[in-house]
Order: sequence, then C-alpha cells, then structure tokens
Amino acid sequence: MRRPDLQHSRALWNRERLDLASDEILAQLLDRGEFEVWREIYALCRADPTLRRRIVALVVRAPIALPRFWLAAMASLGERVDFDCLLPPSDQGT
Repeated sequence: MRRPDLQHSRALWNRERLDLASDEILAQLLDRGEFEVWREIYALCRADPTLRRRIVALVVRAPIALPRFWLAAMASLGERVDFDCLLPPSDQGT
C-alpha cells in the first residue's frame, strides 16, 4: 500500500521504503510525521480495525509524541481505549 504523503514523509529519513506492516516504521510516523501524514494514517484507520489496534498497542508501550491524541483519534473511530492507562514517558511530553 503506497500513499504519496506517507512514503515521502520526513519521518522516514532513515528508511528505504514505507512499510506500514512494521511497528517500528508506524511508530516513527506517529511520533515524527507531518500533519498530512497523520491525516493519511487516520484515513487508513477508518477502514482498518487491525491498524487501529496496532496504533493503540504502540501508544501504550512506546514513547510517542501526543499519545493521548492518538488514543482519542482511535477511540473516535470506535476502538476501545483505556484513557486511564499509564503511558511510557516521552521526551516531548505526554
């Protein structure tokens, strides 16, 4: 699955290609992606419950910028989210 905004994101500066099946690459896009990239990810999540579950799992186990934003975004798409869960510390705040 190749989406123009995603594959050209500056967040992928150290990657040769976009692979959304990789949790590491997905986390990198969530953490460092541009607003347009986040919009594309949200659009993909609308139709992909597996991707939504992966994002929730990543947010609760990896330090990602704006973790509660991502939890709220996934909840808005129908994903079950525990807003009281402890989140990993992030160098950019929580």
